[in-house]
Amino acid sequence: MSSSKPSSPCTKVCVLDGATGLCRGCGRTRQEIAMWGGMSEVERRRTMSKLESRLLTSIRQNEVKS
Repeated sequence: MSSSKPSSPCTKVCVLDGATGLCRGCGRTRQEIAMWGGMSEVERRRTMSKLESRLLTSIRQNEVKS
């Protein structure tokens, strides 16, 4: 058994944006956060590969709305 902790993008800024549904800290959806513990490492890494782009898109959309 491996004693290493599973990968996580959590930044301890756990606030879901009402408009996008994304966590403002890490970019995950509520569903992804809820399912994280049951995901394989491959699934986690696949999700994490999308987060930076997702957050940048969210920021740009919010800037346009302002």
